[in-house]
Amino acid sequence: MSHFKTIKKYHSFFRFKRDFERYSLKRARSYEIIIHWLHKKMSRNQFLILSGIIVGCAAGLAGVVLKMLVHYIHYFITYKVHFSTQIIFYALFPFLGIVLTTLVVLLFFKGQSRKGIPAILYEIAQNSSLIPQVKMYSQVLQSAITVGLGGSAGLESPIAVTGAAIGSNYARNYRMGYKERTLLLAAGATAGIAAAFNAPIAGVMFAFEILLTGVVFSDFMPLILASVCGSLLSKIILQEEALFHFESRQPFNYYNVPFYIVLGLLCALYARYFVVVSQRIEHFFAKLQWHALKKALFGGLIVSFLCVLLPPFFGEGYSSVKLLAVGDSSNIIQNSFFRYLPTQSWMVLVFTGCICLLKVFATAFTIHSGGNGGNFAPSLFAGGFLGYFFSMVCVALGFEHVPLTNLVIVGMAGVMSGVMYAPLTAIFLIAESSSGYDLFIPLMIVATISFLVAKWFSPTPPDLQHLVNEGKIFTRAHDKNILSLLKIEDFVETEFQKINNTATLRTLIELVKQGSRDFIGVVNTEGRLDGLISLDDIRPIMFNPALYDTTMVKQLMKPPAAVIYLNDNVANVIRRFDDTHAWYLPVINDKKLVGFVSKSSILNQYRLLLQEYSEDTQN
Repeated sequence: MSHFKTIKKYHSFFRFKRDFERYSLKRARSYEIIIHWLHKKMSRNQFLILSGIIVGCAAGLAGVVLKMLVHYIHYFITYKVHFSTQIIFYALFPFLGIVLTTLVVLLFFKGQSRKGIPAILYEIAQNSSLIPQVKMYSQVLQSAITVGLGGSAGLESPIAVTGAAIGSNYARNYRMGYKERTLLLAAGATAGIAAAFNAPIAGVMFAFEILLTGVVFSDFMPLILASVCGSLLSKIILQEEALFHFESRQPFNYYNVPFYIVLGLLCALYARYFVVVSQRIEHFFAKLQWHALKKALFGGLIVSFLCVLLPPFFGEGYSSVKLLAVGDSSNIIQNSFFRYLPTQSWMVLVFTGCICLLKVFATAFTIHSGGNGGNFAPSLFAGGFLGYFFSMVCVALGFEHVPLTNLVIVGMAGVMSGVMYAPLTAIFLIAESSSGYDLFIPLMIVATISFLVAKWFSPTPPDLQHLVNEGKIFTRAHDKNILSLLKIEDFVETEFQKINNTATLRTLIELVKQGSRDFIGVVNTEGRLDGLISLDDIRPIMFNPALYDTTMVKQLMKPPAAVIYLNDNVANVIRRFDDTHAWYLPVINDKKLVGFVSKSSILNQYRLLLQEYSEDTQN
């Protein structure tokens, strides 16, 4: 019966989908009609290439618009403003940014809470890569308010979500399947990242390392073309000061390899510190029984205080990292209260050390109190300051020829690799942004060490661990990915036999005569499961009438080998079947027996999904 219910459900879904598509075609604009016509005339690969270009341009343009918007807001706030006036701005605007973002979410976006890269991964695994249309613009608006007004977070995660939403909704509009929809979702995110950094290779690596984990496909051209389109738009439209770009660096010298090894270890430890503190602040706000607006007021005050204390926390902070890369820390210090202290090497160490330690607090309070942003830019920012701090320590210890600029640049890749679990993205991002392809060796040393140590602490990115535990996102274990597509409620057999625990054997025998199952659930007067009875258990006495009225059901029942709950994920259910060697297990909801699940029905559906998955991969 469960199998027929599943078929009926899918049939209703496809009928709704067909009617919706017919309605959408009637309302289609002229350019949509042209694309629909091209879809019919082109082969699958040809249309995917065209789609990659269209999605790449749209997502890249969205990324460019967001970067320009935030850049000009910062320019208006900070350009040619006296220090005393800047202090007022740093105290006021980050607070306003977080509070206004929270108000916008509550009033216009119904308090949506899922954001960032985990939101994309969730939609890929749990919602067939269908991202709500509202995310094509909501993330741009929210992050522009948060980061534009000084929130200490990054724009790259909102840009990636926006691009993913554009790709997903494009594919849905033109009736493309799950594989194509996932591919174009990733293409949109790729284009957004490429536009944010003018780094097309890093954009593609981002898709492979983070978004497409556990997704098998062989179509690469849409991703590449989307990334190229996003990067070209960034190159054409954005001004140099709005881009994440470094001009000066020092040639690689293999004598400096020890510096890079030590820096890699420091980046790994700092990345662990960053994610642990961030998670604890996230849990703090999650447990805080306050209204969202009250959380925003509290978080906004903390972030504003930190921005007044250390102005580099204002916004993304890339301009401060650029100054560090050329060794100009004095300009950064002049915008803070540290300007009143004597400019000495120890004071620079204290200043950069405070930046490293407190950056995670500024970022976590910005994001988790109600702002919108990501850890992409903060990890790069923190890595740059960590590299500078390490280089100053080396100089203070008497080392000569310390490659300061290279340590700043490579440190960014190290911390990002450890925080995001994306070493290839970090390596190519920094290499492309600094035109530093001759730094590949130190980049690989630092990023790899940081990544391996981070994996040693936690095999899964900590911000994704709860989703992995619940089976709500894909991992590199492909069998678990397929099992995560199955839902227990689709397999529950609700037509089953049950008997009260106070009944006699005679009543049980009559029930057996009427049924076709070899097991019966035993419940109490409240419908709660007490045990199970199988035909094998009663076969020795079922033909002895003398026992019919003297033997009670509760004397015959046995406790179930295991129970299943409606909210269990299928991977855990299969594990229970394997551990107990059972083929049927009872399903409990609110402590009451609601049905049974057959191991064979799950395995049959798994086989069908595996076959479909393989066919999609081969197409």
